[in-house]
Amino acid sequence: MKPHLSRLTLAALAVAGCLLATGPSRAEKFSDARIRFELNASAGDGGIQINVDATGWNRLEVFDPSGQKIFDVFGSHSVGATGVTELFFESAEPSFEDLPLDQLLIRFPAGTYSFEGVTADGARRLAGSATLSHRLPAGPRIVAPSEGSTLSASAPLVIDWDPVTQRFPGSTLPVTIAGYEVIVEQDKPQPALPRSFDITLPASVTRVTVPPQFLRTNTDYKFEILAIEQGGNQTISEGSFKTAP
Repeated sequence: MKPHLSRLTLAALAVAGCLLATGPSRAEKFSDARIRFELNASAGDGGIQINVDATGWNRLEVFDPSGQKIFDVFGSHSVGATGVTELFFESAEPSFEDLPLDQLLIRFPAGTYSFEGVTADGARRLAGSATLSHRLPAGPRIVAPSEGSTLSASAPLVIDWDPVTQRFPGSTLPVTIAGYEVIVEQDKPQPALPRSFDITLPASVTRVTVPPQFLRTNTDYKFEILAIEQGGNQTISEGSFKTAP
């Protein structure tokens, strides 16, 4: 037998539906609402990512610049009554062979995306907006370490790349890099060992040193360098290395 919704939850969801359909003219703002492309230059694929945050909501709708609803989610039962705060999700990332970049851009047009929601008690509307651009940076060209190299775990690891100045192949708009993010992870994480090194850097920095305290002997690692465009879109270049026994 399916559990029944409480009267309180049913009432809140009913009010939420009415608010989204008609709603007061004034709404509180989501504390965070973002949408961006993430492309992978190494894997040759791409998709979108969305972040949203507010205190205690149980309904969220996202609309593209034309007003077409592209995402709709609501909490029910215990989650609906308690409410949700931060939500992050990303779309599937089909290869550019299956979904060419120009078709991906048509699917997600540039412009203002609208976010609408309702609080868990059904009493207040939430609203927000985010701009999606088609300014797509090229993936960073990795200088060091070389792919598949074997390194000493007792020495600092230097990750080096060329500054990104070009747009992603197939895109047409110029780009301005706001910064970089470097992530280093064990290929097969081991319990009780540091799992990842993650640092965000300004656009003027194209080299970072990973302290030897992070590295372990005889371990496979993978790393990513993300070029982050001023509009929020980001492109990944991937690499890997291993440490000597």
